[in-house]
Amino acid sequence: MSSTAPEPIFEEPWHAQLFALTVHLNETGHFDWPDWAARFSATLKRHGLERELNGGADYFNAWLETLEDLLAEGGEAESSEREQMRKAWESAYLETPHGESVRLSE
Repeated sequence: MSSTAPEPIFEEPWHAQLFALTVHLNETGHFDWPDWAARFSATLKRHGLERELNGGADYFNAWLETLEDLLAEGGEAESSEREQMRKAWESAYLETPHGESVRLSE
C-alpha cells in the first residue's frame, strides 16, 4: 500500500495564521461573517482576481487587506499602528537567518 502525504491546506504558515486570526475576530464579535465575505469579495474584484485562486499569496494578500481595512474602520487598527507593525515584521524578517522562525523582538 503506497502512502503519500496529503497536500497542505495552506501554502504558507502565515496563510493559516491569518485565517485563524480572522475566524477568532469574527467569533469574538469584531465583525459578522456576511459583512466580511462581502468585503473580501469586493477586494478580490478590485484587484481583478475574478479567476480561480489556489489559495496562494495573491489570495491571502487580498484577505489581509480586507481584514486591515475592516479593523481600521472599526478603530481597532489605525493606519499608523499597522505601518509600525509592518515595519517591525519586515525588520525581523530581514534580520532572521534563513530557515529560522521570524519573531518580533520584545
